[in-house]
Amino acid sequence: MAILPIITLPDPRLRKVSDPVERVDAEIRRLLDDMLETMYEAPGIGLAAIQVAVPKRIVVVDIGKSEEERSPLFLINPEIVWASEELSSYNEGCLSVPDYFDDVKRPAMVKVRHLDREGATQEFDAVGLLATVVQHEMEHLEGGLFIDNLSRLKRERVVKKFAKAARFDGIVAQRRADNRAHEAEEAEA
Repeated sequence: MAILPIITLPDPRLRKVSDPVERVDAEIRRLLDDMLETMYEAPGIGLAAIQVAVPKRIVVVDIGKSEEERSPLFLINPEIVWASEELSSYNEGCLSVPDYFDDVKRPAMVKVRHLDREGATQEFDAVGLLATVVQHEMEHLEGGLFIDNLSRLKRERVVKKFAKAARFDGIVAQRRADNRAHEAEEAEA
């Protein structure tokens, strides 16, 4: 198993719609395991494949609060087949939008159909936090982020903040590269 890099806003790959998985094989199961390890390490309670730059309809979820309570879910090609009209609000965050949290309203209960690790079709009912996490992660599969559920003003502020940080990181990286090149030239002289 391997820890995979998590892509963050403003990376345009987060806005890609993910492709269905054609068949569940050893490569998909290895990706599921790597995603789970990555999610635990981050730490998080849900991760979509697109967040590790793999545009496949794959999600891992585990809302257990400790190692002893872990109960991972592996969702391949998940779809919501029913959602309650009743809404619940949770203060959500996202590994791809680090250190930002806000309240989002979503259906309080959903029924989810998906393929499991072996490729068998499964269904389950999700309520409370599990319902929220599943919907949050499935939103990634459509190129969405939880900030899309916020007011336009809040969303624009978040996007602007992350775009500014990315530009700054790019400038710092370029300066480091320039310094290394300069040092190499001086060493040769």
